[in-house]
Amino acid sequence: MITLSALNEIIRIRHGFFTREGGVSQGIYASLNCGPGSADDPKAVAENRARAMAMMELPPHALVTVQQAHTADVVTVTAPWTADARPVADAMVTTTPGLALGILTADCAPVLLADRKQGVIGAAHAGWKGAVGGVLENTIARMVELGAKPKNIVGAIGPCIGQRSYEVGPDFPAPFMAESADNADFFAPAARAGHFLFDLPGYVSRKLARSGLVDVTRVPADTCRDQTRFFSYRRTTLAGQPDYGRQVSVIVLER
Repeated sequence: MITLSALNEIIRIRHGFFTREGGVSQGIYASLNCGPGSADDPKAVAENRARAMAMMELPPHALVTVQQAHTADVVTVTAPWTADARPVADAMVTTTPGLALGILTADCAPVLLADRKQGVIGAAHAGWKGAVGGVLENTIARMVELGAKPKNIVGAIGPCIGQRSYEVGPDFPAPFMAESADNADFFAPAARAGHFLFDLPGYVSRKLARSGLVDVTRVPADTCRDQTRFFSYRRTTLAGQPDYGRQVSVIVLER
């Protein structure tokens, strides 16, 4: 589990960016696969999620995750829900202590957020589609509705795919350039003509800064290149494997 100092300094919260290590899943899901959307054994996934919560000294039912679909939708969480009742969304916010907001990723950027002064936290799944679609801005706006102020919000970007691993096609930059010409900063030429290397964590970081956050940090990791520690959708796809695991990133308000 990885933690960042910016969030560690906020006494009222706990957080963790979990790796794939320390679980019970086998094969391509080895070992701490926390994604119920995978084809892994549901009992193994449940045990892995319970182990993640145990590392945070929380009961298994404290972990709340959504059905992520690369949307810009945010839900306010006031109580745990059952696995069958998970809403479709890509971000959560809460003011309720003891609820562990969990984001599942395998290359996309998990973003954890906390107001330094108010008891408001958020967690977002920022793949490229959700990020350009406004999931980060929507999460911050929902936190503000609950009493947070952007200048007091600390943002932490967890392990995600790095620019060297993220080759995209000729049409990929279009929505980013339509948003702002400055987004050209996040594209570098790839070895293949007409292709680019996209800097997802850099783009997410600037999005957070433009939303008013002054304290944003990130985990310096590339999920695609680091097979020992992280699951990766892209690595799995390139290898021709049928499915992939998901690591979880968690933030919780202290009771």
